[in-house]
This record gives sequence, C-alpha cells and structure tokens, in this order.
Amino acid sequence: MAHLNTTWKHIRRSPYQAIAAILIMTLTFFVVSIFTFVFLGSSKIINFFESKPQVTAFFKDEAKQENIDALKEQLNSTGKVASIKFVSKEEALKIYKEQNKEDPLLLDLVTADILPSSLEISTIKIEDLSTVSDALKKSPLVQEVIFQKDVVSSLTSWTNAFRQIGIVLVSIFSLVSIFIIVTVIGIKISQKKYEIEIMRLLGATTWYVRWPFILEGIFYAVVGAFLGWIISSSILLYTSPFLSSFLRGIPIFPIPLIFYAGLLGGEIVLAVILGVISSYLAVLRYLK
Repeated sequence: MAHLNTTWKHIRRSPYQAIAAILIMTLTFFVVSIFTFVFLGSSKIINFFESKPQVTAFFKDEAKQENIDALKEQLNSTGKVASIKFVSKEEALKIYKEQNKEDPLLLDLVTADILPSSLEISTIKIEDLSTVSDALKKSPLVQEVIFQKDVVSSLTSWTNAFRQIGIVLVSIFSLVSIFIIVTVIGIKISQKKYEIEIMRLLGATTWYVRWPFILEGIFYAVVGAFLGWIISSSILLYTSPFLSSFLRGIPIFPIPLIFYAGLLGGEIVLAVILGVISSYLAVLRYLK
C-alpha cells in the first residue's frame, strides 16, 4: 500500500508528464486493436470465400438450357469436379432478394430477366481449379467466370500486407512508448535524487526505492491500453451497421462480447509487460 501511495503522489505531482506517457500508450494500443480487428475480419472473409463454390460461370442470356446441360455433363465427365450446381434466373432472383431484403428500392429495380443463370462448381483438387476455369472461359455460352482462388489469393496477399504493416507500426509505437516512459520516469528519479538518498540513509532497500517507479510505468501502460481499447472498440461498434451492410452475406457481425473481453485482457497483459520493461530500464539507468 505504501508503494501505491508513493506511485500516486509521483503521478499527481507531474500531471503533464503522466498525460504524455498515457497518450503514447493509448495510441500504441489503439493501433494494436485496429490491426487485430482488420486481421481477424480478413481471416473470416477468406474462410468464407474458401467455403464457397470455387468457380462460378455466368451464362449469356441467349444460352439454351440443353447446351448448358451438355456443358455440365462435359465437366462432370472429366472426373475433376466434386460438385456442380445450376442456378437458374429465378433462383438467382431469390438469392438476390434474400441478400437485399432490407433495401426495397433495390428489389423493385431487379427482375429475373436481367440476372444471369450460372453454374457453381467445386473441384476435388485445388490444382484443378485452373483447368475447369479455363474450360469454362472457352465456352461460347459463358459470359463471365469468377475464379474464387484468385479472390482468396488477393485477399490473402492483402491480409499478409496488413499484418506486416501492423507488426511494423506496433513495434515502432511500442519502442516509442518505452522511450517516453523511460524518459518520464528518469526525470522523476532525477527530481527525487535527494529524497532517494535520504531513504537509503534511513535503511531503505534498492527494491523498496524502485517499486513505486515500476508501478508508475505499469499504471501508464495499463491506462493507455484501456483507453486505446475503448476508442477502437467504440469506433468498430459505431461503424458495424455500415460494415455489416457492405459485407452483406459474410458472417462477421455481430462480434461476440467475449472477443472484446479477450482483446482487452490480452492488451492489459501486454501493457503490464511494456510497463515493467520500460520502468525497469529507467530505474537501471537513472537509479544506481
């Protein structure tokens, strides 16, 4: 309790230094939270596309049903197809209505005639996707082919890029946070030089003198982590309706509360580690 009282006195007597340390920690953990949201969200999107039919072929309006059936049989005969499903114009309209049921204006503008029929195809082996896709593109019946492997590859590339950017930014902000806390606590130690000498003359141990400064570093880090989590989570909750509408059909939202709680717990643990490291470096450097 004595250490906590001393720590609070240190913080209260230098409010501007405390605010600076807390702000940089807040920014650090805001970045951690944002990139955690982006990474996990993109992972869910990738998993969603991987679970869908891997090749979708949209037919021209003039394509006749018997020709489509013949193409379907031709694909089945290759032995490379795991499943194949024909989606008629009417079924495409039902899917469209289900996906846009909350927007009546879009429903009034679309009819079955303007939607293409399609084949949704999954292959037994991932390496056969290119072969099937190329065969469909050569067919005069087919207007467009969507190759899910390309979509997944692009998403994976973007996710890896975001992950690398996130790691770099978090590392930079963490180093800056450590530097700021080391500087702040170093200034505190310098200001209390004579007070510390008196404590030692009275028999105080080295760790008795160090603990208030270490607890101060932990305080800055934990408060910053909590504020960064609050700000980032509030932004995500505020933008969830827009993102949910934009990513319609992809099961990302609502995000369970346990995820937010787990993220907060992980960030607090990381904050304690950063706080201990930075404050311990300060006492080693300035408190001989």
